[in-house]
Amino acid sequence: MTIQTGKLTDPAVRAFVSAVNAHDENGFRELLTPDATMSDDGSDRDLTQWIDREIFASRGHMDVVKESNGGRDLVVDYRNDTWGEMRTRWHFDITDDGHISRFETGQA
Repeated sequence: MTIQTGKLTDPAVRAFVSAVNAHDENGFRELLTPDATMSDDGSDRDLTQWIDREIFASRGHMDVVKESNGGRDLVVDYRNDTWGEMRTRWHFDITDDGHISRFETGQA
């Protein structure tokens, strides 16, 4: 059973998932701070290259299975055209003004 995107607790995370699923790259980038960072499976990655390759060029999609930590930690069935589907975990650092300064993902 997945959680409907509109019912996700944290507004920034909800907008992140919505932008990924709508393939809205501009909307996605507007959610990030100018100096945002990310990691994948514990290794910091180049944010621009990673989101292009893992989300937008490969048509990524997030089905949220579980949320915790006020909606800033997710378990997601993530799929894209490159890797297929996998269960992943996501953690988001959100600024006071509601932007994402860092996200971390990896296999769950």
